[in-house]
Amino acid sequence: MTVQYRLVTSYATTSAQAADENQSRVEAVFAELAETKPDNVSYLVLRLADGSFLHVSFHGHGHEDANPIAGSAAFAEFQAKHGEIREGGVNQQEATLVGAYLTEIE
Repeated sequence: MTVQYRLVTSYATTSAQAADENQSRVEAVFAELAETKPDNVSYLVLRLADGSFLHVSFHGHGHEDANPIAGSAAFAEFQAKHGEIREGGVNQQEATLVGAYLTEIE
């Protein structure tokens, strides 16, 4: 996959219960991606110890093309109540890759 752009998104949740709900919704997005197997995106999400989340995505499609993450039904469900369980805003920025060393992550 030739990467066209990278996004890093971070946000906090309002409580441990909200973080659990958010994690469940994120897991549903990954389940749908596992079924649809898009080959033009790589995506990982980390839940930090303070209950905040960090999403990192690598996109092999242009900004004007369909995003297989944002276009999924599970992501629409994730977004539906996101504002209610989130504390503060969302920080989303495009990022430049400086370097990477990747092995299979489980």
